[in-house]
Amino acid sequence: MRVVTWNLWWRFGPWEERQKAILAVLRELRPDVVGLQEVWAADEGGNLAEWLAGELGLHWAWAASEAPERWQRRIADGTVGIGNAVLSRWPVVERAALRLPVPGELDDGRLALYARLDAPGHRVPFFTTHLTSAPQASAVRHRQVAALAEFVAAHRRGTGFPPVVTGDFNAPPDSDEVRLLGAGRLSDAWVHAGPGAPSVTWDRANPYVPDNGEPSLRIDYVHVGPPGPGGLGRVRAVRRAGDGPVDGVWPSDHAAVVADLDMGRGAVSAAPGRPGS
Repeated sequence: MRVVTWNLWWRFGPWEERQKAILAVLRELRPDVVGLQEVWAADEGGNLAEWLAGELGLHWAWAASEAPERWQRRIADGTVGIGNAVLSRWPVVERAALRLPVPGELDDGRLALYARLDAPGHRVPFFTTHLTSAPQASAVRHRQVAALAEFVAAHRRGTGFPPVVTGDFNAPPDSDEVRLLGAGRLSDAWVHAGPGAPSVTWDRANPYVPDNGEPSLRIDYVHVGPPGPGGLGRVRAVRRAGDGPVDGVWPSDHAAVVADLDMGRGAVSAAPGRPGS
């Protein structure tokens, strides 16, 4: 099972050109499931996740931010929403959203989205999230991860496939908040990357990343629970993607993370289905 997580940088920058570049990267990757953050939905123009799903022949699930106003002020357009989305080769048979805890002065509607996927032989509990980005808000992200861990625990049961938790954590691997997720028996897939593989997903080589003197960081993750029977869900490979321009346009200010997980003996990918909602 090929898993991708990617923050799509909402409606910032040359978003119409970036939209095409995002599609080109995903089409080349041929993922089975994608966790997306900073997905736009406009009164005119539809929903980016729905459009991507239609172009790729995937099902999709979407959860909108309940507090998009801070985002909208940044582009001076109150008609564009923001949220998280899941694209899946298999039907989404269950879904739920969690609004992450945050003090009022930092509240811009960050959330976690859960989707249970009807994959061949096993239903997959899949999650994608987007933690607060304030630089000095590690304690806030710590509380958000604690809430996320409870959310995962509430929805992981009833399948032999381990939970898969993806997203933009806005924190490096050695931070308290990311280590807290590991304490919940969720392992960072990046430990399976090849030696010396480029790892940063917030990269100052990307022209959309502000040159503020801060170092490049890995802040986007695929985490997976302990493997199920026969190694079900074991990480086979992981790498970065979407980390360069497509026809001269960088797709996002983040690179994507791609992880290949073991689906068990005899499992095969299903044919792409019609888009869901």
